[in-house]
Amino acid sequence: MPETKEKKDSVQLDWKKVTRTILLSRAMDEKEESELVPDKKVLYQFSARGHELGQVLMGAHLTHPFDSASAYYRSRPLMLSLGLTTEDALASPMGKSGGYSDGRDIGVVCNLPGNNGPTVLPMAGDVGSQYTPAVGWAQAIEYRRTVLQDSRYEGAISAIFGGDGSVATNGFWSALTMATTLHLPVLFYIEDNGYGISVPRGLQTPGGNIANNLYSFKNIRIFDGDGTEPEEVSGLVSESVEYVRERKGPALLRLVMPRLQGHSYQDNQAYKDPELIEEEKNEDPLEKLRQFMTSGRMSNKEWESMAEECRGEVDKAAESAWNRPDPDTEKVERWVFAEQDSEGEYEKPAVGGLALEGFDTPEPGFEPTSEKQRINIVEAVRRTLDVELDLNDKLVVFGEDVGAKGGVHAATMGLQTKYGEERVFDTSLSEEGIVGRAVGMAYSGLMPVAEIQFRKYADPATEQIKNCGTIRWRTANKFCAPIVIRMPGGFAKCGDPWHSESNESFFAHLVGWQVAMPSNAEDAVGLLRAAMRSNNPTIFFEHRNLLDARSARRPYPGDRFQVPFGKAKILRQGEKATVVSWGAMCERSLKAVEETGIDAEVIDLRTLMPWDKKRVLESVRKTNRCLIVHEDTLTAGFGAEIGAVLAREAFQYLDAPVDRLTMPDVPVPYNVDLMNAVIPGVESISERLEALVQF
Repeated sequence: MPETKEKKDSVQLDWKKVTRTILLSRAMDEKEESELVPDKKVLYQFSARGHELGQVLMGAHLTHPFDSASAYYRSRPLMLSLGLTTEDALASPMGKSGGYSDGRDIGVVCNLPGNNGPTVLPMAGDVGSQYTPAVGWAQAIEYRRTVLQDSRYEGAISAIFGGDGSVATNGFWSALTMATTLHLPVLFYIEDNGYGISVPRGLQTPGGNIANNLYSFKNIRIFDGDGTEPEEVSGLVSESVEYVRERKGPALLRLVMPRLQGHSYQDNQAYKDPELIEEEKNEDPLEKLRQFMTSGRMSNKEWESMAEECRGEVDKAAESAWNRPDPDTEKVERWVFAEQDSEGEYEKPAVGGLALEGFDTPEPGFEPTSEKQRINIVEAVRRTLDVELDLNDKLVVFGEDVGAKGGVHAATMGLQTKYGEERVFDTSLSEEGIVGRAVGMAYSGLMPVAEIQFRKYADPATEQIKNCGTIRWRTANKFCAPIVIRMPGGFAKCGDPWHSESNESFFAHLVGWQVAMPSNAEDAVGLLRAAMRSNNPTIFFEHRNLLDARSARRPYPGDRFQVPFGKAKILRQGEKATVVSWGAMCERSLKAVEETGIDAEVIDLRTLMPWDKKRVLESVRKTNRCLIVHEDTLTAGFGAEIGAVLAREAFQYLDAPVDRLTMPDVPVPYNVDLMNAVIPGVESISERLEALVQF
């Protein structure tokens, strides 16, 4: 049965303020629909008509300075209730300068850094991706409250806003699993308007009611009601928020409401019967609010006066917004990565990043202070994580099997015993949840190091990975989420399409990500440490065949050692040709040069994003020939990018065409002979190198 309000509201509601915010939101939608969209001043419009009441009441209850709201494209009423200005709210869909994205994102995809008030996490244009970062924020609340003993986080919650269509997504179910198994302060607020664009709720959720389906779910309190009745909504919002604030567990509040406009302006709702559209109009929460307010709280004249005042404010704000300058085209490429000012200091965003508070990064050392004993890459990773966990109490390491087991590759062995289950912990089997949680933690100023067991298993997290990389750019440097994703991959004792994939070019193509691919233990230490002290997100690729390979063993280079991103290493000087490689192909390239006796220069890129164009160009201008060797497949592999740069910037120096030796465009086979037939080996590299110098 639906929960009802049984106790006095802990927040003293100002109903006139609530009413004014709702009238303001409605006036904006009407202005856009009747004027701004037809005049092509707004190109994308998503109406919130019918959704305003619950959102504004929720906004009134998000009062803690460390509360967060993770919302979606129909959440402008919530934004207005939390402090978004009328002019910014209109300028953003106009694509004008300022606002929450400076013209970079769709106008209703909002964000709002908290200033002694709730933080609205950066929204996304894809459905369901708002859930797992919000749970990461909630876990960070608990981490700060319990592990870091920061009493300021007592009572803070994370509220997640979504439509009924979003409860069918991976993100929703992953977030639900995390919130309930970890007893996190999360409130799921579901706006059920009956449709996901044109698809009725019965095709999104069995039975059409997510609340009914979750009453038997463990460790979550369910609230369900009519989102158009002011008193009922007020009671349900108050009780559900209070339940979560008191640390009784997560809760889900489902409110049913009409969608009084199509999914977007272009949607004419032809899939709805005229009778249904009329029924929805009769359920308009604004009319019910008017009846509620004019029954003793204000007169009809006051209502009309307030509505007229809001329309006037919107007219004035729309004119001011339209008169704003367009965003500066000279700045459109800024803030893909963290930027430094003229004095070398990083420009800090308002939300997220290591520089947010408290972690003074020790001075790096770029020269190794080597011990005598050589270690493998597994030990290099483990030891580096150990040092950084000890130095930085905001660093957390997690993923499936990283805790008691110590990781399927043993790279986290013993770390949970040393640092505890709050800092090194296992997760549910959801890569979407692993990465999304990391993003939310990074927003809060933690340094998450997430492990994906094998490169191929990152595919379900693609949405979160892509969104994470563009956060800084999309918010014009207001937010960032520097995380490290450790990801083993590549061939080993055998191959297969699931554990042996490399496909590093996919990540190099993602905006905003650093990509590291060490070929030895020394570089693994330096690159991993640099990644964990960076204000950019990083893919750290650990090649399976190198984890315990003799060729990759090096002495531990010291607790301060770092390798700068974008700095390649010359493994062998030469004059007759340049061989460019990375990862496991470096060893094979060196052996091929030795066996052929060709005086070739061998370069280990070490990082693909950024990659060291300068060093490669200098080498090719000297040797006049280049062979690129990589394990990824041929078509659109990263070697094609290098070849394109060389063709443009070193063309006049080339005495032979730039050549590539790669995997063919097939998955990695399981059979060892088949695997060896497709992965570049010493013999095939030797043959290609000899052909190149003889050209």
